[in-house]
Amino acid sequence: MSQDFEDGYAVTVAADGGEWVVREFEDDFDSLETSVAAVRALRSEGAAFAILNVEEEYLVIVRPGPSKTRLLISDATMAVDDDFAADILDEAGIDIPDIDPDELDNIDGWPDGDFGIFADLGLSEQVLSIVLDSGDDPHEAIMRIAEELGFADELADCLE
Repeated sequence: MSQDFEDGYAVTVAADGGEWVVREFEDDFDSLETSVAAVRALRSEGAAFAILNVEEEYLVIVRPGPSKTRLLISDATMAVDDDFAADILDEAGIDIPDIDPDELDNIDGWPDGDFGIFADLGLSEQVLSIVLDSGDDPHEAIMRIAEELGFADELADCLE
């Protein structure tokens, strides 16, 4: 797949009657609430979450629950100079890395957040960690997650 997602994309994913439903939605990556609202609007009785490819720089997984929103970001260092990434870490209760913004190009980013976000769906913390540590660009990592969970075809169709 050689698509260019320079501006990124946002999709909701929901389990509905044993099938996965994937839909793209508008998100300008200014507020976490946009993604939370998109997932809650699905009113899915099964698993429901959003996956965000933020300007092809990093990915975020947002999984609202009854008591809290579970979050995972593929590169926590992005929070040093990106307000949206900083909001993700803040909401997840994670400190923004203490890195000089001028040094970011010399530092390998790392994923952070709730690695067990998909454990109930069969994607273990260990496998998800490997996917996010692989160095893939955000779209490739998202496709690997989709393959592991079984909605790769639906995601590809949605993004065509």
